[in-house]
Amino acid sequence: MAAFRDTFGETPQVVARAPGRVNLIGEHTDYNNGFVLPMALPFDTVIAASPLHNSTDDRAGSTMEVYSEGFGQARFTLSDDPAHTVTWARYVHGTGVMLADAGYEIGPWRGTIATDIPAGASLSSSAALEVATGLVFGALAGIAVEPTEMARLGQRVENEIMGLPSGMLDQLASIGSVAGHATLIDCADLTITPVPMPGDAVIVVLDTGTRRELVESAYADRQASCMAAARALGYDSLRDATLDDIERLDDPVLQARTRHVVTENARTLAAVEALRADDLSVLGVLMNGSHHSLQFDYEVSGPALDAISELARNCTGCFGARMTGGGFAGGAIALVAADKVEAFCHELLERYEPPAEQPPVAPVRLYPAMASAGAGLVA
Repeated sequence: MAAFRDTFGETPQVVARAPGRVNLIGEHTDYNNGFVLPMALPFDTVIAASPLHNSTDDRAGSTMEVYSEGFGQARFTLSDDPAHTVTWARYVHGTGVMLADAGYEIGPWRGTIATDIPAGASLSSSAALEVATGLVFGALAGIAVEPTEMARLGQRVENEIMGLPSGMLDQLASIGSVAGHATLIDCADLTITPVPMPGDAVIVVLDTGTRRELVESAYADRQASCMAAARALGYDSLRDATLDDIERLDDPVLQARTRHVVTENARTLAAVEALRADDLSVLGVLMNGSHHSLQFDYEVSGPALDAISELARNCTGCFGARMTGGGFAGGAIALVAADKVEAFCHELLERYEPPAEQPPVAPVRLYPAMASAGAGLVA
């Protein structure tokens, strides 16, 4: 709010926040209509905003002003093509365009954006920005956008404007999480089930300092492979595939991709049961298995993610560790006993040596985190 007052000389009418997320398990299963288990993080994107005017006239033609604490200024109208807007602001611009395209009567506003979500660390800073933006548009227009619909519109921003064929995991986790709980999402029907997190363990986010652009990676190729495998098996998606189906595929690459999706769905459901039973050892084994599958069957890990995950498993108090997010670079997570977090972090930072073939471009950082609440209006 202070940044808004400093910039515009008045108090904002609306303040919205949306958290980043980390995926505990269930990687690359969302666009296969499978199961995912993310949790919201205690890192937020916050937008303070006020409408440009009270008139409903010329909503699309009025110039919006958006100031980002870390990225500068952007100006655009909702009738402009978001492709011509500066990259970071395309998420804001695109969310407005998608809301309008879906028939919502929204108007222009001016606002300031601040975030403490580490960018590029696979913590879904872009989804948080989309969700917070959607809340601002809705609040200023006096309309309520159903959470699943808001997540779907955020997905459209990623798919149609940013060029990333992603699922809805990130947006649903940001908007639908419950404090103290992970969020089981069935991506076939988009149902959300809170799952209590144990109080005697902490998720430590391991930011390797490496960065990648998903659009430039093999992410789209993985999705295409899954679609090809599903077609070959006669399914709408690999959600319906079984281990027995793998032998029906002639292509060894499609076999490996299918094996990952099938086993990852099973691991995710098993992880839910492990959480409910407060069985941290089983959960750690499942996390380790997920990383192995992502590394060898889905082939979306990377040297830094492999190195930091392997080291984490051998540090004090760690039950298991795996890469998280789209892969190739970015972040991993470790499940650590709550009373051993300080020792774990000290030991890992002391022993971790970035691989020469994938040096970091940002500092290596560790973020112990508890499961936080989903998005909402602050004021």
